Order: sequence, then C-alpha cells, then structure tokens
Amino acid sequence: MQSLNYRIDEQQARVLASIDGKEITLPALWLRERCQDTENVDKTTKHRLFDPHQLDTDLALTRVEKKSAMRANLTFSDGYSGEYDLSEFNADFDHLDGAPAPRPWKSDIDKSVFHVDYHSLHTDKGLIAGIEKFLTYGVIIVDNVPQNLEATIEVAEIFGHVRETNFGKSFEVYSRPNSSDLAYRSVPLGPHTDNPYRDPMPGIQLLHCLQNQAGEGLSTLVDSLSVLEQLKKEQPEGYKMLSEVPVRFRHFDSEVDLVERRTIIESDATGKVTGIAYSPRLDNLPLLNDEDLITFHNARKRLGQLLSAPEYEWKFCLQPGQLQMFHNTRVLHGRTGFDPNKGLRHLHGAYIDYDAPKGRYKLLKQKMRGQ
Repeated sequence: MQSLNYRIDEQQARVLASIDGKEITLPALWLRERCQDTENVDKTTKHRLFDPHQLDTDLALTRVEKKSAMRANLTFSDGYSGEYDLSEFNADFDHLDGAPAPRPWKSDIDKSVFHVDYHSLHTDKGLIAGIEKFLTYGVIIVDNVPQNLEATIEVAEIFGHVRETNFGKSFEVYSRPNSSDLAYRSVPLGPHTDNPYRDPMPGIQLLHCLQNQAGEGLSTLVDSLSVLEQLKKEQPEGYKMLSEVPVRFRHFDSEVDLVERRTIIESDATGKVTGIAYSPRLDNLPLLNDEDLITFHNARKRLGQLLSAPEYEWKFCLQPGQLQMFHNTRVLHGRTGFDPNKGLRHLHGAYIDYDAPKGRYKLLKQKMRGQ
C-alpha cells in the first residue's frame, strides 16, 4: 500500500493528506460528507442517516481543533460540528480495497504457490491464506477434495455464493456427442473466458476432477495479466483498440439466446486492467474501416498466440480429488483433446461471483486482528 499520512492545520483550518510524499488539502465538502457521529451515521450498518447529495457546494471549514495526531473536531460553514477519526479515511486511498496486489505469472512459476489443502479451508487461518493466494495469482488448486458432486458445491460456498445459470447450479463436464457446448465434447479447447455472452460474466469458475481415466485432456491455465503486458509492448495501438472497441459474443441453444457486447480487454472503474473477455468460438469482429480492422485483428491474433505460447500457458493433469478455482476473466482455461474411448474424464463445475471472496477476506482479516 502507498505511504499515507495526515496533517491537521488549526491555523488555516485545513486537514491535509500526504500520499507517497505528495500533500493535498482535503476539500470541505469531501470531509463534511464523511462525518462520523451517530446522529448522522448508523452505528451498526455504517449507513448514512442523511442525504449528502443535498449538501451545499460552497461549504467551507470554519474551525479545526486538533484532539490528537489522528483526531480532530471540524466545524463547517453550514453549522455542523463533529469529531473525526482521520484513520477512517484510509480506505478511500486504498485502491485495492484491502486485497493483496495481483501478481502476474508465467508458466515457469513455482506451482506450489497455487496449492491449498481442502481441510485447511475449514479454519479461518487456512481460508485467509487460500483467498490471499487466489486474489494474488487468480487461481488456486485445492487438494484432497472428496470425490463427489456435493464437495464441489461445498468448496464453492466456502468462498462465496453459487451463481446459477442456464447450465444449472452446477455442471458436469464429460464427453457427450451433439452437446450444445464444445466443453462437453472431447475436442481440444484453447485458452478462453467462460460466458463472455453473459452480463455480468461469472467472476470465478471451479472445476473439480472426479475421474480422469483417459490419461489425456490436460488442463491449461494462463495469466492474461502477463500476456497483456507483452501485447502492450508489441502492439500499443492494437492493445488500445482491444481496450476500447466492443465485440459481440453470442451463445444459443434450445432454451436461450444470449448476446453481449464488451471489449476484449477488461478494466475496472479506476481504469486498472483486470483481465480479458476472450473466446474465439463465440466472438465476431467489429465493423471498422479497413485500416482499423487490420490493426484490431492483428492485435487479437497476437493475443491468441501469446495465450497459447509455452512461456505463458501452464499444462498439467488435474488429478482426481483436485479442484481448480480461477478468476474467469484473468486466468484463462482450456484443455487438450482426449480420446473418450480410453476412459472417463469427468469434471464437476460451478460458478461464483468475484466479490464474495474479497469481502470474506476483509472480514476475516478484521476478525483475526480483533483476536
């Protein structure tokens, strides 16, 4: 986290924040909205009991009284006066919102950093460690998971709430001729994002190996954050287009026809890149002039090459009793082809949303600090 300090200036009636050595004056309106007394903020929920949208824009600080290094009484031109704990502002400057910083990785990473034990997830300490690994690398491999369908849902609910889709609350992945999705065939699947045609896309996917008698059908994972760093160096203009020009994704079957338009490179509200929406089986080139279309296509083509390059893509055999859980838009997954006649390859999957593990991580950290 960045360096953060506060300064209370009684003489000029100011409160200042120093962020990585750069000092700024906190605006009166910004401070007034963040009043902390129980008459204006519910003690339990921390919800406001007033409407800050109706505050006057010409608010000013009329008096600042320092109580301690981190506490001050602030008086405003609208007549409000209240005591403030300046440490309550820390969260406003934490753009990771209490989560560990993502750490991009390539295929040569020590894979032991991904592994967690199923039994450890049933303790607060073990769950914090598991979520921290997941938020850092975008993937974990859970070992020693009971080989039944119920265990998949159990692990999903340790981290969050199961997201039901048209595929059901969960789904079983094994070879089915004439199925409505190629995931249920034995053909190879390149690195891809699941459900880019859905709004919102599932944030997290879990795939639990129940059987793998075929000895084939290797799982593949690749961190798009590392790939995007390279793509931006090689093709900055194309990278920009993939970040700004939406494409159309579609899935249909006998029960539903889903269409969504979104950019291939995904960013959060702060502009930080979070991953990609990528599925060559489901997208369509946008209609652009010839020059822009070539730029866009070349960037998309190079993105696909990098996602499958040995430097970035990790291939491994997911063993029975192992469950891979990955951030759907950050860590893309795939599979090599296999011969279903050699034996059953049976995975059980589910989706959860990305916000739940982040929220549980913060709450558990607070709980541990309190203890």
